[in-house]
Amino acid sequence: MSTDTSPLARAAAEFPRHEPRPPGAPTALQGIRVVDFTHFIAGPLATMILADMGADVIKVEPPARGDEVRYYPPAVPGLQSQSGPFVWSNRNKRSVALDLKADDALAVVRELIAQADVVVENFSTGVMQRFGLDWEACRKLNPKLVYCSVSAYGREGPFADRLGFDPVVQAESGFVSMNGYPDRMGVRASSAVMDIGTAMMVSNAILGALVARERQGEGQYVEVALFDTGLLMTGWATMQHLVTGLEPQRNGNTSPDTCPSGVFQASDKPFYISCGNDKIFQRLVAQVLDRPDLAEDPVLRDRNGRIARRDELFEVLNSEFGKHPWAHWQERMRGAQIPYGLVRTVGEAIRSPEARARRLVTSIDHPELGSIPNIASPIRYGRTPMADPTPAPAIGQHTAQVLAEVLGYDAQRIAGLAEGGAFGTRVPRGAENPA
Repeated sequence: MSTDTSPLARAAAEFPRHEPRPPGAPTALQGIRVVDFTHFIAGPLATMILADMGADVIKVEPPARGDEVRYYPPAVPGLQSQSGPFVWSNRNKRSVALDLKADDALAVVRELIAQADVVVENFSTGVMQRFGLDWEACRKLNPKLVYCSVSAYGREGPFADRLGFDPVVQAESGFVSMNGYPDRMGVRASSAVMDIGTAMMVSNAILGALVARERQGEGQYVEVALFDTGLLMTGWATMQHLVTGLEPQRNGNTSPDTCPSGVFQASDKPFYISCGNDKIFQRLVAQVLDRPDLAEDPVLRDRNGRIARRDELFEVLNSEFGKHPWAHWQERMRGAQIPYGLVRTVGEAIRSPEARARRLVTSIDHPELGSIPNIASPIRYGRTPMADPTPAPAIGQHTAQVLAEVLGYDAQRIAGLAEGGAFGTRVPRGAENPA
Protein backbone atom coordinates (compact mmCIF):
# COMPACT_ATOMS: atom_id res chain seq x y z
CA MET A 1 0.00 0.00 0.00
CA SER A 2 1.31 3.45 -0.92
CA THR A 3 2.40 5.70 1.92
CA ASP A 4 2.51 8.83 -0.24
CA THR A 5 0.74 11.63 1.62
CA SER A 6 1.33 14.43 -0.92
CA PRO A 7 -1.65 16.57 -1.94
CA LEU A 8 -1.57 14.90 -5.36
CA ALA A 9 -1.74 11.42 -3.87
CA ARG A 10 -4.52 12.44 -1.49
CA ALA A 11 -6.46 13.94 -4.40
CA ALA A 12 -6.04 10.78 -6.47
CA ALA A 13 -7.43 8.76 -3.56
CA GLU A 14 -10.26 11.21 -2.91
CA PHE A 15 -11.88 11.19 -6.34
CA PRO A 16 -13.60 8.20 -7.99
CA ARG A 17 -11.90 6.11 -10.63
CA HIS A 18 -12.44 7.05 -14.25
CA GLU A 19 -15.13 4.92 -15.83
CA PRO A 20 -13.75 3.40 -19.06
CA ARG A 21 -15.57 3.99 -22.31
CA PRO A 22 -17.69 1.12 -23.68
CA PRO A 23 -15.55 -1.64 -25.24
CA GLY A 24 -15.37 -1.40 -29.01
CA ALA A 25 -16.97 2.06 -29.23
CA PRO A 26 -15.34 4.24 -31.91
CA THR A 27 -13.93 7.66 -31.23
CA ALA A 28 -14.80 10.78 -33.20
CA LEU A 29 -11.28 11.18 -34.63
CA GLN A 30 -10.33 7.54 -34.86
CA GLY A 31 -7.62 7.09 -37.49
CA ILE A 32 -6.61 10.77 -37.53
CA ARG A 33 -2.91 11.40 -36.84
CA VAL A 34 -1.60 14.76 -35.66
CA VAL A 35 2.05 15.78 -35.65
CA ASP A 36 2.22 18.35 -32.89
CA PHE A 37 5.04 20.92 -32.73
CA THR A 38 3.31 23.12 -30.18
CA HIS A 39 4.47 24.28 -26.75
CA PHE A 40 3.25 26.38 -23.79
CA ILE A 41 -0.58 26.36 -23.51
CA ALA A 42 -2.67 27.45 -26.52
CA GLY A 43 -1.25 24.91 -28.98
CA PRO A 44 -0.92 21.94 -26.62
CA LEU A 45 -4.41 22.44 -25.21
CA ALA A 46 -5.80 22.50 -28.76
CA THR A 47 -4.07 19.24 -29.69
CA MET A 48 -5.17 17.70 -26.39
CA ILE A 49 -8.77 18.39 -27.38
CA LEU A 50 -8.11 16.45 -30.59
CA ALA A 51 -6.40 13.67 -28.62
CA ASP A 52 -9.40 13.47 -26.28
CA MET A 53 -11.53 12.93 -29.38
CA GLY A 54 -9.37 9.95 -30.31
CA ALA A 55 -6.71 11.40 -32.63
CA ASP A 56 -3.20 9.96 -32.40
CA VAL A 57 -1.31 13.08 -31.34
CA ILE A 58 2.48 12.77 -31.66
CA LYS A 59 4.11 15.57 -29.70
CA VAL A 60 7.52 16.44 -31.16
CA GLU A 61 9.73 17.95 -28.45
CA PRO A 62 13.34 19.11 -28.13
CA PRO A 63 15.32 16.31 -26.47
CA ALA A 64 17.00 18.34 -23.71
CA ARG A 65 14.11 20.22 -22.04
CA GLY A 66 11.04 19.38 -24.05
CA ASP A 67 8.09 21.75 -23.93
CA GLU A 68 9.02 24.71 -21.72
CA VAL A 69 5.71 24.55 -19.85
CA ARG A 70 7.00 21.34 -18.29
CA TYR A 71 8.84 23.66 -15.87
CA TYR A 72 6.02 26.04 -14.96
CA PRO A 73 5.19 25.74 -11.26
CA PRO A 74 4.17 23.67 -9.51
CA ALA A 75 6.31 20.64 -10.32
CA VAL A 76 4.57 17.29 -9.96
CA PRO A 77 6.24 15.47 -7.05
CA GLY A 78 7.91 12.26 -8.15
CA LEU A 79 8.10 13.14 -11.84
CA GLN A 80 10.95 14.68 -13.79
CA SER A 81 10.16 17.51 -16.19
CA GLN A 82 6.43 17.53 -15.53
CA SER A 83 4.45 20.35 -13.99
CA GLY A 84 0.82 20.87 -13.12
CA PRO A 85 0.23 23.04 -16.22
CA PHE A 86 1.92 20.46 -18.46
CA VAL A 87 -0.07 17.54 -17.05
CA TRP A 88 -3.25 19.59 -17.46
CA SER A 89 -2.71 20.30 -21.17
CA ASN A 90 -0.97 17.22 -22.59
CA ARG A 91 -2.86 14.05 -21.73
CA ASN A 92 -3.56 11.38 -24.36
CA LYS A 93 -0.43 12.23 -26.38
CA ARG A 94 2.72 10.40 -27.37
CA SER A 95 6.02 12.25 -27.03
CA VAL A 96 8.83 11.92 -29.55
CA ALA A 97 12.10 13.69 -28.72
CA LEU A 98 13.90 14.90 -31.85
CA ASP A 99 16.67 17.43 -32.33
CA LEU A 100 15.42 19.39 -35.34
CA LYS A 101 18.91 20.83 -35.85
CA ALA A 102 20.05 17.36 -36.91
CA ASP A 103 19.45 16.32 -40.53
CA ASP A 104 18.51 12.78 -39.55
CA ALA A 105 15.88 14.09 -37.17
CA LEU A 106 14.40 16.34 -39.84
CA ALA A 107 14.22 13.37 -42.18
CA VAL A 108 12.24 11.46 -39.54
CA VAL A 109 9.88 14.40 -39.07
CA ARG A 110 9.28 14.65 -42.81
CA GLU A 111 8.33 10.97 -42.89
CA LEU A 112 5.88 11.52 -40.04
CA ILE A 113 4.34 14.51 -41.81
CA ALA A 114 4.04 12.60 -45.08
CA GLN A 115 1.59 10.16 -43.53
CA ALA A 116 -0.10 12.53 -41.06
CA ASP A 117 -3.50 14.17 -41.35
CA VAL A 118 -2.70 17.31 -39.37
CA VAL A 119 0.36 19.38 -38.45
CA VAL A 120 0.06 22.02 -35.72
CA GLU A 121 2.84 24.48 -34.83
CA ASN A 122 3.16 27.62 -32.75
CA PHE A 123 6.82 28.52 -33.11
CA SER A 124 7.90 32.12 -33.62
CA THR A 125 7.36 33.29 -37.19
CA GLY A 126 10.06 31.93 -39.51
CA VAL A 127 11.18 28.98 -37.38
CA MET A 128 9.34 26.31 -39.37
CA GLN A 129 10.64 27.83 -42.59
CA ARG A 130 14.21 27.56 -41.31
CA PHE A 131 13.62 23.88 -40.61
CA GLY A 132 12.12 23.42 -44.08
CA LEU A 133 8.81 22.47 -42.47
CA ASP A 134 6.61 25.41 -43.49
CA TRP A 135 3.26 24.94 -45.22
CA GLU A 136 4.59 25.08 -48.75
CA ALA A 137 7.23 22.45 -48.01
CA CYS A 138 4.83 20.19 -46.11
CA ARG A 139 2.06 20.31 -48.70
CA LYS A 140 4.53 18.86 -51.22
CA LEU A 141 5.10 15.96 -48.85
CA ASN A 142 1.38 15.50 -48.26
CA PRO A 143 -1.20 17.34 -50.43
CA LYS A 144 -4.07 16.25 -48.16
CA LEU A 145 -2.43 17.71 -45.07
CA VAL A 146 -4.23 20.15 -42.78
CA TYR A 147 -1.50 22.51 -41.55
CA CYS A 148 -2.42 24.79 -38.67
CA SER A 149 -0.20 27.68 -37.62
CA VAL A 150 -0.86 29.31 -34.26
CA SER A 151 0.72 32.74 -33.94
CA ALA A 152 0.56 35.83 -31.77
CA TYR A 153 -0.31 38.48 -34.37
CA GLY A 154 -0.45 36.53 -37.64
CA ARG A 155 2.22 35.04 -39.88
CA GLU A 156 2.22 37.95 -42.30
CA GLY A 157 2.10 41.72 -41.95
CA PRO A 158 3.95 44.28 -39.85
CA PHE A 159 3.52 42.43 -36.52
CA ALA A 160 4.38 38.90 -37.60
CA ASP A 161 7.68 39.05 -35.68
CA ARG A 162 6.07 39.88 -32.32
CA LEU A 163 5.90 37.31 -29.55
CA GLY A 164 2.64 37.10 -27.66
CA PHE A 165 1.67 35.65 -24.31
CA ASP A 166 -1.74 35.44 -22.70
CA PRO A 167 -1.41 38.40 -20.25
CA VAL A 168 -0.03 40.66 -22.99
CA VAL A 169 -2.98 39.88 -25.23
CA GLN A 170 -5.37 40.40 -22.33
CA ALA A 171 -3.89 43.90 -22.02
CA GLU A 172 -3.72 44.76 -25.72
CA SER A 173 -7.14 43.41 -26.66
CA GLY A 174 -8.95 45.69 -24.21
CA PHE A 175 -9.85 42.78 -21.96
CA VAL A 176 -7.93 44.14 -18.96
CA SER A 177 -9.54 47.56 -19.33
CA MET A 178 -12.98 45.99 -18.84
CA ASN A 179 -12.26 43.95 -15.72
CA GLY A 180 -11.92 45.00 -12.10
CA TYR A 181 -13.31 47.95 -10.18
CA PRO A 182 -13.74 51.51 -11.48
CA ASP A 183 -11.54 53.11 -8.82
CA ARG A 184 -8.34 51.32 -9.82
CA MET A 185 -6.39 49.91 -12.77
CA GLY A 186 -8.05 47.10 -14.71
CA VAL A 187 -6.94 43.56 -13.91
CA ARG A 188 -6.08 40.49 -15.93
CA ALA A 189 -7.86 37.21 -15.44
CA SER A 190 -5.69 34.78 -13.49
CA SER A 191 -6.79 31.97 -15.78
CA ALA A 192 -5.08 31.91 -19.18
CA VAL A 193 -8.35 32.81 -20.90
CA MET A 194 -6.72 33.94 -24.15
CA ASP A 195 -4.70 30.74 -24.47
CA ILE A 196 -7.73 28.63 -23.65
CA GLY A 197 -9.94 30.55 -26.08
CA THR A 198 -7.28 30.24 -28.78
CA ALA A 199 -7.01 26.50 -28.15
CA MET A 200 -10.75 26.14 -28.69
CA MET A 201 -10.51 28.16 -31.90
CA VAL A 202 -7.58 26.06 -33.13
CA SER A 203 -9.33 22.75 -32.51
CA ASN A 204 -12.50 24.06 -34.17
CA ALA A 205 -10.53 25.32 -37.15
CA ILE A 206 -8.79 21.97 -37.58
CA LEU A 207 -12.04 20.05 -37.32
CA GLY A 208 -13.58 22.29 -39.98
CA ALA A 209 -10.60 21.76 -42.28
CA LEU A 210 -10.84 17.99 -41.80
CA VAL A 211 -14.52 18.07 -42.76
CA ALA A 212 -13.66 20.17 -45.85
CA ARG A 213 -10.93 17.69 -46.81
CA GLU A 214 -13.36 14.80 -46.43
CA ARG A 215 -15.83 16.49 -48.77
CA GLN A 216 -13.47 18.20 -51.20
CA GLY A 217 -10.41 15.96 -51.16
CA GLU A 218 -7.78 18.59 -50.34
CA GLY A 219 -5.95 19.78 -47.29
CA GLN A 220 -5.30 23.43 -46.52
CA TYR A 221 -3.41 25.98 -44.49
CA VAL A 222 -5.17 27.14 -41.32
CA GLU A 223 -4.15 30.06 -39.11
CA VAL A 224 -5.34 31.25 -35.71
CA ALA A 225 -3.79 34.25 -33.96
CA LEU A 226 -3.84 34.86 -30.23
CA PHE A 227 -4.57 38.57 -30.65
CA ASP A 228 -7.50 37.89 -32.98
CA THR A 229 -8.96 35.57 -30.37
CA GLY A 230 -8.33 38.22 -27.73
CA LEU A 231 -10.63 40.68 -29.47
CA LEU A 232 -13.30 38.00 -29.68
CA MET A 233 -12.89 37.27 -25.98
CA THR A 234 -13.92 40.82 -25.07
CA GLY A 235 -17.39 39.58 -26.01
CA TRP A 236 -20.07 41.90 -27.32
CA ALA A 237 -18.24 44.92 -25.84
CA THR A 238 -16.64 45.52 -29.24
CA MET A 239 -20.00 45.92 -30.94
CA GLN A 240 -21.36 47.97 -28.05
CA HIS A 241 -18.45 50.35 -28.54
CA LEU A 242 -19.07 50.56 -32.28
CA VAL A 243 -22.76 51.25 -31.70
CA THR A 244 -22.32 53.88 -28.99
CA GLY A 245 -18.77 55.18 -29.38
CA LEU A 246 -18.28 54.62 -25.64
CA GLU A 247 -15.62 52.51 -23.96
CA PRO A 248 -16.74 49.69 -21.63
CA GLN A 249 -16.39 50.58 -17.97
CA ARG A 250 -15.18 48.39 -15.11
CA ASN A 251 -18.11 47.28 -12.98
CA GLY A 252 -16.53 44.87 -10.51
CA ASN A 253 -18.90 41.96 -9.92
CA THR A 254 -21.97 43.79 -11.18
CA SER A 255 -23.20 43.83 -14.76
CA PRO A 256 -23.59 46.99 -16.85
CA ASP A 257 -26.40 45.34 -18.80
CA THR A 258 -28.58 43.65 -16.18
CA CYS A 259 -29.66 44.33 -12.62
CA PRO A 260 -29.55 42.94 -10.05
CA SER A 261 -26.55 40.84 -11.05
CA GLY A 262 -23.66 40.49 -8.66
CA VAL A 263 -22.39 39.07 -5.39
CA PHE A 264 -24.72 39.09 -2.38
CA GLN A 265 -24.17 37.94 1.18
CA ALA A 266 -26.33 35.46 3.06
CA SER A 267 -25.83 35.30 6.81
CA ASP A 268 -23.05 32.73 6.28
CA LYS A 269 -21.84 32.71 2.66
CA PRO A 270 -21.49 34.92 -0.43
CA PHE A 271 -23.30 33.95 -3.62
CA TYR A 272 -23.90 35.32 -7.12
CA ILE A 273 -27.24 35.90 -8.77
CA SER A 274 -27.87 37.07 -12.32
CA CYS A 275 -31.22 38.62 -13.17
CA GLY A 276 -30.95 38.67 -16.92
CA ASN A 277 -34.48 39.92 -17.55
CA ASP A 278 -37.52 41.45 -15.88
CA LYS A 279 -39.26 38.10 -15.33
CA ILE A 280 -36.36 36.75 -13.28
CA PHE A 281 -36.38 39.90 -11.15
CA GLN A 282 -40.09 39.50 -10.51
CA ARG A 283 -39.60 35.89 -9.38
CA LEU A 284 -36.65 36.90 -7.17
CA VAL A 285 -38.42 39.61 -5.21
CA ALA A 286 -41.90 38.04 -5.16
CA GLN A 287 -41.21 34.31 -4.70
CA VAL A 288 -37.79 34.28 -3.02
CA LEU A 289 -37.80 37.43 -0.88
CA ASP A 290 -41.55 37.87 -0.36
CA ARG A 291 -41.25 41.55 -1.23
CA PRO A 292 -44.27 42.35 -3.41
CA ASP A 293 -43.52 46.05 -2.91
CA LEU A 294 -40.33 45.66 -4.94
CA ALA A 295 -42.11 43.63 -7.60
CA GLU A 296 -44.77 46.33 -7.98
CA ASP A 297 -42.40 49.32 -7.94
CA PRO A 298 -42.99 51.05 -11.33
CA VAL A 299 -39.31 51.98 -11.68
CA LEU A 300 -37.81 48.68 -10.56
CA ARG A 301 -40.06 46.68 -12.85
CA ASP A 302 -37.96 47.89 -15.78
CA ARG A 303 -34.35 46.87 -16.44
CA ASN A 304 -33.15 50.43 -17.00
CA GLY A 305 -34.89 51.61 -13.87
CA ARG A 306 -33.14 48.96 -11.81
CA ILE A 307 -29.78 49.86 -13.34
CA ALA A 308 -30.34 53.53 -12.44
CA ARG A 309 -31.14 52.55 -8.83
CA ARG A 310 -28.57 49.76 -8.55
CA ASP A 311 -26.90 50.95 -5.33
CA GLU A 312 -30.22 51.39 -3.54
CA LEU A 313 -31.52 48.03 -4.77
CA PHE A 314 -28.36 46.15 -3.77
CA GLU A 315 -28.57 47.61 -0.27
CA VAL A 316 -32.15 46.40 0.10
CA LEU A 317 -31.38 42.95 -1.26
CA ASN A 318 -28.31 42.46 0.91
CA SER A 319 -30.35 43.44 3.95
CA GLU A 320 -32.90 40.77 3.10
CA PHE A 321 -30.36 38.06 2.22
CA GLY A 322 -28.46 38.65 5.45
CA LYS A 323 -31.46 37.47 7.48
CA HIS A 324 -31.00 33.78 6.62
CA PRO A 325 -28.19 31.32 5.78
CA TRP A 326 -27.33 30.17 2.29
CA ALA A 327 -29.24 26.88 2.59
CA HIS A 328 -32.48 28.82 3.06
CA TRP A 329 -31.95 31.00 0.01
CA GLN A 330 -30.60 28.20 -2.18
CA GLU A 331 -33.77 26.16 -1.79
CA ARG A 332 -36.02 29.12 -2.54
CA MET A 333 -33.98 30.33 -5.52
CA ARG A 334 -33.82 26.89 -7.06
CA GLY A 335 -37.57 26.57 -6.72
CA ALA A 336 -38.11 29.97 -8.33
CA GLN A 337 -35.66 29.24 -11.17
CA ILE A 338 -33.24 32.04 -10.34
CA PRO A 339 -29.74 31.79 -11.91
CA TYR A 340 -27.59 31.58 -8.78
CA GLY A 341 -24.36 30.09 -7.51
CA LEU A 342 -22.06 30.07 -4.52
CA VAL A 343 -18.84 32.07 -4.72
CA ARG A 344 -16.42 29.15 -4.48
CA THR A 345 -12.70 28.57 -4.43
CA VAL A 346 -11.23 26.28 -7.08
CA GLY A 347 -10.91 23.52 -4.51
CA GLU A 348 -14.54 23.93 -3.52
CA ALA A 349 -15.65 23.94 -7.16
CA ILE A 350 -14.00 20.63 -8.09
CA ARG A 351 -15.49 19.02 -4.97
CA SER A 352 -18.94 20.52 -5.42
CA PRO A 353 -22.06 18.40 -5.85
CA GLU A 354 -22.36 19.68 -9.40
CA ALA A 355 -18.81 18.61 -10.31
CA ARG A 356 -19.24 15.24 -8.65
CA ALA A 357 -22.54 14.63 -10.41
CA ARG A 358 -20.83 15.27 -13.75
CA ARG A 359 -17.74 13.21 -12.73
CA LEU A 360 -15.52 16.10 -13.80
CA VAL A 361 -12.62 14.99 -11.62
CA THR A 362 -11.59 11.35 -11.42
CA SER A 363 -8.39 9.41 -10.90
CA ILE A 364 -6.50 7.51 -13.60
CA ASP A 365 -3.57 5.09 -13.63
CA HIS A 366 -0.06 6.49 -13.84
CA PRO A 367 2.99 4.32 -14.63
CA GLU A 368 5.20 5.99 -12.03
CA LEU A 369 2.87 7.47 -9.42
CA GLY A 370 0.25 4.73 -9.35
CA SER A 371 -2.62 7.12 -9.96
CA ILE A 372 -3.21 10.83 -10.49
CA PRO A 373 -6.29 13.06 -10.66
CA ASN A 374 -7.71 13.87 -14.08
CA ILE A 375 -9.98 16.75 -15.11
CA ALA A 376 -12.49 15.58 -17.68
CA SER A 377 -13.24 17.14 -21.03
CA PRO A 378 -16.58 18.97 -21.04
CA ILE A 379 -17.47 17.34 -24.38
CA ARG A 380 -19.87 14.39 -24.21
CA TYR A 381 -20.56 12.30 -27.32
CA GLY A 382 -23.38 9.74 -27.38
CA ARG A 383 -22.03 7.41 -30.08
CA THR A 384 -18.28 8.18 -30.11
CA PRO A 385 -17.29 8.71 -26.47
CA MET A 386 -14.10 10.56 -25.68
CA ALA A 387 -10.89 8.57 -25.41
CA ASP A 388 -9.99 7.15 -22.01
CA PRO A 389 -7.46 9.56 -20.50
CA THR A 390 -3.79 8.59 -20.36
CA PRO A 391 -1.25 10.71 -18.44
CA ALA A 392 0.86 13.39 -20.09
CA PRO A 393 4.06 11.80 -21.44
CA ALA A 394 7.65 12.08 -20.31
CA ILE A 395 10.05 13.73 -22.77
CA GLY A 396 10.57 11.28 -25.64
CA GLN A 397 8.65 8.54 -23.84
CA HIS A 398 7.25 7.15 -27.09
CA THR A 399 10.09 7.84 -29.54
CA ALA A 400 10.98 4.22 -30.24
CA GLN A 401 7.34 3.14 -30.19
CA VAL A 402 6.24 5.76 -32.71
CA LEU A 403 9.17 5.22 -35.07
CA ALA A 404 8.60 1.48 -35.04
CA GLU A 405 4.82 1.53 -35.21
CA VAL A 406 4.21 4.49 -37.51
CA LEU A 407 7.30 4.47 -39.72
CA GLY A 408 8.28 0.81 -39.52
CA TYR A 409 11.80 1.40 -38.19
CA ASP A 410 13.54 -1.56 -36.61
CA ALA A 411 15.59 -1.32 -33.40
CA GLN A 412 18.86 -1.19 -35.32
CA ARG A 413 17.77 1.82 -37.34
CA ILE A 414 16.50 3.59 -34.22
CA ALA A 415 19.79 2.88 -32.48
CA GLY A 416 21.66 4.30 -35.46
CA LEU A 417 19.61 7.49 -35.27
CA ALA A 418 20.40 7.70 -31.56
CA GLU A 419 24.12 7.33 -32.22
CA GLY A 420 23.92 10.02 -34.88
CA GLY A 421 22.37 12.52 -32.43
CA ALA A 422 18.84 12.66 -33.82
CA PHE A 423 17.45 12.23 -30.32
CA GLY A 424 19.98 14.39 -28.51
CA THR A 425 21.49 12.54 -25.55
CA ARG A 426 18.33 10.57 -24.80
CA VAL A 427 18.31 6.97 -25.97
CA PRO A 428 14.72 5.92 -26.69
CA ARG A 429 13.48 2.94 -24.75
CA GLY A 430 13.56 -0.04 -27.07
CA ALA A 431 16.66 1.13 -28.92
CA GLU A 432 19.32 0.27 -26.33
CA ASN A 433 19.78 -3.33 -27.50
CA PRO A 434 18.90 -3.55 -31.20
CA ALA A 435 18.16 -6.96 -32.59
